[in-house]
Amino acid sequence: MPIAARLRRDGQSIAFAVAGNDDAPAVVVLHGGPGSGSAFGILSLFDPAQLRVVFVDQRGAGASSPRGGLRRNRTDRLVDDLDAIRRTLGIERWGVVGGSWGAALAVAYAGTHPASVDGVVLRGLFLTSRREVRSLFVTSRTKAPREWQRLCAAAGCARPGALLRCCARRLRPGVGKARQRAVALAWRAYEDAILASARPGRSRAAGSRDANHPKAVAALIDKYRVQAHYLLHDCWLGERRVLALARAASIVGVPIFAVHGRRDPVCPVRNVDRLAHVAPPARIERVDAGHLAGDPALARGVARAIHAMFVDARAA
Repeated sequence: MPIAARLRRDGQSIAFAVAGNDDAPAVVVLHGGPGSGSAFGILSLFDPAQLRVVFVDQRGAGASSPRGGLRRNRTDRLVDDLDAIRRTLGIERWGVVGGSWGAALAVAYAGTHPASVDGVVLRGLFLTSRREVRSLFVTSRTKAPREWQRLCAAAGCARPGALLRCCARRLRPGVGKARQRAVALAWRAYEDAILASARPGRSRAAGSRDANHPKAVAALIDKYRVQAHYLLHDCWLGERRVLALARAASIVGVPIFAVHGRRDPVCPVRNVDRLAHVAPPARIERVDAGHLAGDPALARGVARAIHAMFVDARAA
């Protein structure tokens, strides 16, 4: 199991954990969401004998506190947190692995601190564009009409284009718990339905028995509060900025390997075409998969990319 630690800075307690070989090259793993927290199951993609793997729970997420907090919670501060953790662990350079929102954050970090990055592996690149956010909350409603209607009802939203803002309003601290709970559960159901749409002919995975436990629901409220906060602000990046940072990292020699599902219903596969345009040396692999890291084809592709980038490249 990873060894847990904390870094206190800027009024926050940032949780991180380290697993694998302390004498091996280091890789930091950036979770998605925003607001989701680390999933240690992803360790199966790494060879713990040949890599030192660092997990970071971003501000407001996972074991970091205050969980669900929005104060001083923005992308530039997340980037600063990552570099502070790197220095705390005495790591000169490390690899960066991120999926979905974590992929955008990985690019932001690599473009800001390229001298500290050995390479970047991306899974399901999110460009933080308004186009992607609108697709998720408006256009994709045709894939899950009942769940979308329930989310609109829970959020008290009458206009499709205002759905995200209405969700954010009802998830704010101080709003009644019943309203927060209704939005969080409806958002999760809609999200699950959209993700399931990438698996034609397959039923949706059954939820955990504990998914509606009060503690689990409280964590869900905090997660979506942070996520709405970031999406309403284009994650303080936006597509042009993400691509500019990818280009900046690539120009100075940071290698980038992106693996993307052709059936991804959240982050369009053409996102990696945009990446390839600004960073021609980037290696791109499109696989027959959706968005989730647990999709077998996507997991195999990311595991291959991690090994090629951080194990084989070191041995060469």
